[in-house]
Amino acid sequence: MNILQVRNLKVSYGGIQALKGIDIDIAAGELVALIGSNGAGKTTTLKTLAGLLPAAGEIHYQAESLHTCATHQRVRDGLALVPEGRGLFGRMSVLENLQMGAYCRDDPAGIAQDLERVYALFPRLAERHTQLAGTLSGGEQQMVAIGRALMSRPKLLMLDEPSMGLAPMMVEKIFETICNISAQGIAILLVEQNAKLALEVAQRGYVLECGLITLSGQASMLLDSAEVRRAYLGS
Repeated sequence: MNILQVRNLKVSYGGIQALKGIDIDIAAGELVALIGSNGAGKTTTLKTLAGLLPAAGEIHYQAESLHTCATHQRVRDGLALVPEGRGLFGRMSVLENLQMGAYCRDDPAGIAQDLERVYALFPRLAERHTQLAGTLSGGEQQMVAIGRALMSRPKLLMLDEPSMGLAPMMVEKIFETICNISAQGIAILLVEQNAKLALEVAQRGYVLECGLITLSGQASMLLDSAEVRRAYLGS
């Protein structure tokens, strides 16, 4: 069963059409990669699914249309975005940032349980829960951004360039965590400039070029594709 079904999605900025009619399907619990060059429309896709941009076309989440669904309601319904650049509240503590992820919830006991789960996933955040988020390293900030999204109890987690600006060791840790989250049954739509790494952890993938899906299929098939290797994998 698909948790997300997108049909003929179109988005324009002024006179520029950023998305020209794309289709995407994500099954419950599936990890799907969306790859493409800079300017292909990847971030636009995630922002549109989150309700941050107006669009034409159909978006169905859990079999319900999101046509008139506001962004905050999408979060309540389990659709969460970890934005490019993390978007943390730099002058708030790690704990306060994580608590902001649960702003739409009113179950204190459940929130406390989820906070402990985030700390178990990222022990470093437990150690630094009183530290201002803006003073953390890039990798630690990415942990906070992912943890904050998990505090909303998402059914579909959208990640926009989680490895951006991180040291190789931290990239490895972040992707290990992404796999752990996926193993818990949370569906993931992963936008990632490191196409090889994204396709190695995903079940399926989509290639986005100039606002159009030009290729899709099993991630292993895309990894073996000469066209994808030439354009995105450096070989």
